Amino acid sequence: MKYKQIKWIILILPTFTIGLWEYIRHVFLLPYLSMEMGNILSPVIVFAVTILFLLKLFSILEGIQEELKVEKARKAALLERENLARELHDGIAQSLFLLSVKLNKFGKKTSIETHPDFQKTKQTLQQIYDDTRQAIENLKQLPAPELFSWTKNIQTYLSELENNHSMSVDFQWEIPDDRLSAKEKIELFSCIKEAVMNVIKHAQTNKMMISAKESEHGWTCEIRDNGVGFTDAQIQSSRGFGLEIIENRAAAMNWTFSINRVNNETIILLKKEY
Repeated sequence: MKYKQIKWIILILPTFTIGLWEYIRHVFLLPYLSMEMGNILSPVIVFAVTILFLLKLFSILEGIQEELKVEKARKAALLERENLARELHDGIAQSLFLLSVKLNKFGKKTSIETHPDFQKTKQTLQQIYDDTRQAIENLKQLPAPELFSWTKNIQTYLSELENNHSMSVDFQWEIPDDRLSAKEKIELFSCIKEAVMNVIKHAQTNKMMISAKESEHGWTCEIRDNGVGFTDAQIQSSRGFGLEIIENRAAAMNWTFSINRVNNETIILLKKEY
């Protein structure tokens, strides 16, 4: 049964029921049923018939709405995957390819082409490029039956991080996936990973917290840890700890970036205002 048909039946059924009852009442039951009793029975009959049929119709309608919701989410997921693949291909993949070409030219012009460190750098770059291409291909394929979730990608990354680096991460994410564009997801994920690696390399702690909240005029994302922290000079220079990378990414996206030391905690804040 189609969605529009159900809506029309729900609208017409009470009117049809009372009309049919009044017809039967006046044509067939008038000699046997008093006016007062008929008036009492009218709402009872309408209520009984309405409950009997409308509960079933409402159940069917809810099922249709749920199917529409799932299909809409599926289409949105496919579109999101397509956008992510395009962003990776047009941005990171092409940049890695260009960097590889320049690195090869540089090696041929100098005497370091056969140096072990240079070869290792080339291999690492090629591996990153291959991983990026594989990620693009994976995004082009149809997703698994469960809905694609960018937030789950972050959770998966953090789970692997906890296993590989014995790091405990308190993850509290309240920004819906649909509030971020494909470009924002790529850049925000990159900022989070850069901040996480800073904590692992420099903070000398095994605990950190990543939280994000949506506000009336935008959202905020915080990465905080209780490690040794940065000195004032390091915070001002923002070099050597990946902070400049995060700051540049944030600036390119028109986000606000800040880093502060509060109550023995280092707090990296990314904020977007609409």
